[in-house]
Amino acid sequence: MSFERERSADMTTWDVLNEMRLEEELCDVVLRVDEVEFNVHRTILCANSQYFRSLFIRWSSSEQTVYTITNVSPDIMAIIIHYIYTQEIRVTNDNVQALLVMADYLLMRDLVRNCYDFLKAHLSPENCLGIWQYANTYSFRKLQDRAYTYALRHFEDVVQSTSSEFLELNEEQLGGILERDELNVKQEKTVFEVIIMWIEHEPDIRIQHIANLLLKVRLALIDLEYFLENIKTHPLVSSSWECRPIILRTMKAMFYINKVGHNTRYQDPLARPRLPYSILFAIGGLNDRSATNTVETYNSRMDSWKCITSREERVRAHHGTVFLDGFVYVIGGFDGTECFNSVCKFNPLDRTWNEVSPMNYCRCYVSVAILDGYIYAMGGFEGREWLNTAERYQPSTNQWSLIPSMHEIRSDASATTLLGKIYICGGFNGDMYLFTAECFDPRYDQWTQIERMHVQRSGVGVIALNNEVSVIGGFDGAQRLRCVEAYNPRTNSWRMLASMFNPRSNFGVELMDGRLYVVGGNIGEDTTSNCEYYDEESNDWFNVQDMNVFRSALSCCVISGLPNITDYIVAYDDFL
Repeated sequence: MSFERERSADMTTWDVLNEMRLEEELCDVVLRVDEVEFNVHRTILCANSQYFRSLFIRWSSSEQTVYTITNVSPDIMAIIIHYIYTQEIRVTNDNVQALLVMADYLLMRDLVRNCYDFLKAHLSPENCLGIWQYANTYSFRKLQDRAYTYALRHFEDVVQSTSSEFLELNEEQLGGILERDELNVKQEKTVFEVIIMWIEHEPDIRIQHIANLLLKVRLALIDLEYFLENIKTHPLVSSSWECRPIILRTMKAMFYINKVGHNTRYQDPLARPRLPYSILFAIGGLNDRSATNTVETYNSRMDSWKCITSREERVRAHHGTVFLDGFVYVIGGFDGTECFNSVCKFNPLDRTWNEVSPMNYCRCYVSVAILDGYIYAMGGFEGREWLNTAERYQPSTNQWSLIPSMHEIRSDASATTLLGKIYICGGFNGDMYLFTAECFDPRYDQWTQIERMHVQRSGVGVIALNNEVSVIGGFDGAQRLRCVEAYNPRTNSWRMLASMFNPRSNFGVELMDGRLYVVGGNIGEDTTSNCEYYDEESNDWFNVQDMNVFRSALSCCVISGLPNITDYIVAYDDFL
């Protein structure tokens, strides 16, 4: 057998077809792009492109053998022909837009989908506005919507990006973005600062738009001191007659809000809060010593809670909650009578609950964390004894598997993930309240004890904040705690942070929009609905709106970017 025959035996049909094209065997059509000619086979092109099928069968005679293709470069046409013959393609940032336009023109659905997927996967603050405008030009509506939504959700990163694409927007485009309720900005003053940056990019042309753009800012929600010192007196604003009534409207709205609060029917658009990008869920817990299935969601933009309790979910307290791959998982806990090994997952898109595989152990007072796509459940109390066992759940297989046990028995501890490791701190071992903490490294499948905390704590909150492990509140065996400390894994040391306003244990804790929230909890003889957040920059705590229901032993998670976010907030029309 010759080498050629041996080689051919290993070739696929696609390889043979492409070889025939390259060697111009049985080619019956020439595609001419600029001065470059491609010899191809009608049948192969017809099988892969509805455009070519119509071109060869309906729009031309069978005798025609040369076709001129316009509005495409020879390089892009070569890539497309190679894809038709091999089903292989290398989509890059440099060629994807030209490929998508031509694939759409040639009615090649698979290639269009490949280009769509590439662009959606590579959206970034640097390119999202450019892709939005590109998609708008060529009427790629789904891609246009995806890029626009990305720009709204990551607006602050877009503005700070090196590309400065937003500076090239026209007034109508910029205004359309700034007026959207979905615009995600931590502080409304950012919107004003963006307007000034945009105008100063071409001041002679753009100064005329200052008043119209100023109306897109929710001015009445800006800090009064900043408004007076940086907006009211800004030269571009103070020199514009059209801005003066806007300033007066803002002052009136600020006075009204300061007097009666946000939760009113004040209808000036300058005072309308934007929709939140992230929502905090507070799930289950103990209410008046009874387990509850209460679920509330917190909107930080409106500083308001909404009850979304479902009868589908069973009552639970001292459980764990995580959000992973589009689902909320509620893990373990107890109902006042028995401890659970059961796990339920909640789909926030259709608001349905379903059970998944149970844990190997019943666990209330459980600590949970997520790392590398796994859910970890550690320690707890199984009804008769306290645990040092740990296990993890893989959603793709719906299976729990045991991992090495912790060094210490820990119930009523708390855990978080930082820099590829899981940290678990404090807890109760059946005899004493713990100073100790340890971390699990999945690369080595082992637990390592770390430096002891300054304060012994159970019913504690633990969360990662700025590359440190923050440990909040809890119970030391004698009293509920206000104090907070942070662990630095690089130095294996602890430092004290500002204390909470209120001592509490067995509360919910989460990080949202850069703020560390603590929710509800046990304050001694009673539970509380009180909530507060920690601001790292100022090293201080601030009160927020109380929950509707007094609860301890609850658990929290945060979900960002929900398309149905309005299902989880009090309707603005109820307020405004």
